[in-house]
Amino acid sequence: MIKLTKIYTRTGDKGKTSLGDGTRVSKEDFRVDAYGTIDEANSVIGLARTRTKNAELILLDNILATIQNELFDLGAELSIPPSKENNLLIEKTKITNSQIDRIENEIDQLNVNLKDLDSFVLPGGTLASSYLHLARTIVRKSERLMVKMNSQKKGSISDTALKYINRLSDLLFVAARYSNQVDIGGTGDILWQPGSSREE
Repeated sequence: MIKLTKIYTRTGDKGKTSLGDGTRVSKEDFRVDAYGTIDEANSVIGLARTRTKNAELILLDNILATIQNELFDLGAELSIPPSKENNLLIEKTKITNSQIDRIENEIDQLNVNLKDLDSFVLPGGTLASSYLHLARTIVRKSERLMVKMNSQKKGSISDTALKYINRLSDLLFVAARYSNQVDIGGTGDILWQPGSSREE
């Protein structure tokens, strides 16, 4: 059980922070940036969930509740540099292939009745959909940071974590479309119309 008794520690006042294993690093470290961006995405998903409590979106709300917990797991995994000594620390919250399989099934479940796309989707529509599109772009940003970390030092992040974050952005895209189609007041997809504002 995690017990938080004090909010401020005064240990981060000089631009340093502690990783999950106690290692002190700069707050501009790629690892800190990556798990900080995961936290950012999670906060926006929390915003989206303030708009998914109605009966039409209860399926989506349950999916997002699970994702929010898993993003804390992923943040915990990212906060601990992999090593033999740290394996036990990582093991409890490590992202698994079964979680990726579940996300893929959820994508299929949400996508089954959505219309085929013949153009790119513009973010917007319902508030829930708009927040989910925003969360998707932040997840993509986190994925890019994780890839940078791995390119700097191979094995910095598990392949499973990288695969999970990639699938999650797909899920959020489909979830945004689902919200726009199923929710009360949903507009359906708002599609990109290439060159529509040009004057010939």
